[in-house]
Amino acid sequence: MEKTISGIKIECIKGDIVSQPDITAIVNAANAQLRIGGGVAGAIHRTAGPELQEECRPLAPVKPGEAVITAGHRLPNRHVIHCLGPIYGVDKPENELLANCYRNALKLAEQYKIDSIAFPAISTGAFGYPIEEAAEVAFKTIIEIVPKLQYVKRIRFVLHSNRDMEIHEKTLTRLLMETG
Repeated sequence: MEKTISGIKIECIKGDIVSQPDITAIVNAANAQLRIGGGVAGAIHRTAGPELQEECRPLAPVKPGEAVITAGHRLPNRHVIHCLGPIYGVDKPENELLANCYRNALKLAEQYKIDSIAFPAISTGAFGYPIEEAAEVAFKTIIEIVPKLQYVKRIRFVLHSNRDMEIHEKTLTRLLMETG
């Protein structure tokens, strides 16, 4: 699915975050120490190689909602933007911290003149954020920021399952209809 807001394409696809060769920066759903982990962080670190871990070491620790940028190393992407999402039910206020992940990632993308960025569903794996609520926060934040973007021309959500993709597509469509 693809929608255009203020000239910027917003896409939802089912796939693997490390297999987005047409995207300049991918977003890592990182852990606080920016180390290899499970899920998205594990896939990104394994594909990027040990150089990514080396580059991340001095940038850690990060707090929920924060974002840092590194090179992509062995990934097909020039950059990785690492965001620490909130742990649902632990880090408060969850919705604001999750929104900050998207805000801060897009702020870095603008700062580095990145034209395309791919997000996973941040915090919805091991951090337990309900996918419906996470999609709502993500798209509300992006819809608010998109008119201010100068360099980013494509935002892609790379989702792990058909269910996650359907939820994101329905949420984006509904929010766009509500905002007119």
